[in-house]
Amino acid sequence: MKAIVYTKYGSFDVLHLEEVPKPVPKDSEVLVRIHATTVTTASLANVSGKPFIARVFSPDLGLTRPKVRILGVELAGEITAIGKDVTRFKEGDQVFAEPETGAFAEYICIPEDGLLAHKPANATYEEAAAACDAFLTAMPFLRDGGNIRSGHRVLINGASASIGTMAVQIAKHLGAEVTGVCSTANVELVKSLGADHVVDYTQQDFTRSGTAYDIIFDVVAKSSFFRCRRALANDGVYLCTFPTPDALLPRLGSKKAKFIATGLRPPADRLKDLHLLKELMEAGKIRTVIDRRYPLEEIVEAHRYVAKGHKKGNVVITVVSEPQTSIARENTA
Repeated sequence: MKAIVYTKYGSFDVLHLEEVPKPVPKDSEVLVRIHATTVTTASLANVSGKPFIARVFSPDLGLTRPKVRILGVELAGEITAIGKDVTRFKEGDQVFAEPETGAFAEYICIPEDGLLAHKPANATYEEAAAACDAFLTAMPFLRDGGNIRSGHRVLINGASASIGTMAVQIAKHLGAEVTGVCSTANVELVKSLGADHVVDYTQQDFTRSGTAYDIIFDVVAKSSFFRCRRALANDGVYLCTFPTPDALLPRLGSKKAKFIATGLRPPADRLKDLHLLKELMEAGKIRTVIDRRYPLEEIVEAHRYVAKGHKKGNVVITVVSEPQTSIARENTA
């Protein structure tokens, strides 16, 4: 089968297409033919091996070279074979999943009890794949870290990013009054996701607007707890997806900062949220935003585009082409 392989850290050119053996499922595994995956910012870091400290703590990274050869952490596809002990899935099932790695390929084996669920019936493979990582990050931050409640004022910094587009929709679904922060080019997109207010950061500093928020969720780690604290209400919470030093402080007065290592949550909790994502997508409460699509062979170009830092929502890698549906919003500008 075809796969994108890398064996050393460096520029995105270390990624290359290679023929590798097609995996065979173990007794409790399923074999998935991957139709779509995505390029995330985590993939950029894994390719470069930076920051160096990540090599100490990541199970995929070694000190001098990668421990795994195939990256990719979210996917959607079709089950083509099952192990003899598998009972929850069958051949032909359409699924979406967030494996630990290995999605930059045509096939992957996933444990039946892994982070794997039936794909939302009304979503394409591309839409389903692009929803996994963002939802499984944004939901625990807002629900568990922020203890979000109906009526809360919530600000999403980086509202047009992958996690940001998901966070806006989750916050609205949970009854919050949502303010999204983005650039001029993305204002209409963020409004279309349900944001009640949009702040164009090129024109206004949200920390000086005079509005106090119950939750500030910085999905792009472009701000800081110190800077945002003046825009937090009493007992407000600052959430950040990256463990910056000030974000690790427990509190400043009655205002708190929290970081959650969402990938280290108990597998049962993450799987429960994956099923919740399926339900919300099928109910029309959540949709994915797709900026660009690249074939597997152009994954280096996809990484270069993501590295520019201007993507709207998600960049999808299409392994098997398929018709689009109306759920996703594609921005090809």
